[in-house]
Amino acid sequence: MQDLYASWHTLQFGGPLIYPLLVLAVLMVAILLDKTYVYWRFTRPSSALMRLIDNLGESWTDLERQVSVSNPHHHFVRFVRVILQNRERPAWWAESRASDEVQSIEQSLSRGLWVLETIVTAAPLLGLLGTIYGMIHAFNLFGAHGLVDPKGVTSGVAEALIATAVGLVIAVVALFGYNYFSRLQSRTLDEMERIGTRLLDRARLDAETRGAANEVA
Repeated sequence: MQDLYASWHTLQFGGPLIYPLLVLAVLMVAILLDKTYVYWRFTRPSSALMRLIDNLGESWTDLERQVSVSNPHHHFVRFVRVILQNRERPAWWAESRASDEVQSIEQSLSRGLWVLETIVTAAPLLGLLGTIYGMIHAFNLFGAHGLVDPKGVTSGVAEALIATAVGLVIAVVALFGYNYFSRLQSRTLDEMERIGTRLLDRARLDAETRGAANEVA
């Protein structure tokens, strides 16, 4: 508790611009926690589901059963369910519905990333503004007869350095978080594209088989 109080007391030397920087820090942490939860809870593909997709036999029954007992809000389950529901329709129809679902999932995964990207740019600028504010405060202590308050000058320089350091730390963490979750989003969408291609190809094959059987009949 004493260390926490000392840290807060040190941050207060950063001047008034520390407060908007702390707001950005809280917002950044909230977004990172939210993205972590979403990817852990709704985006990690189930091993059972992926095994059934990669080893789809002559029947869709096992895959349908697995989808029916899985979390309906899971992104991969939502995507596969759309294909299952439309697999007997024309190929262009099933592809369109699958594409719509992917766009909806992409929008969900992208939520908050633009805020992180903004923080990456805004935090260093606010820190720089704090630097300018602190230096102005320090220079104002020079009067017509020389230096009025040496301790005040030191305080102003410290204020400038603290604001800059906090802004840079926030920007660096936000940058790593943005790049990490952008990469996860790209990998997730690529995996959905692979799954969609595999299932839709199988649906087309079934349609051709049914068509050939009808011609023979």
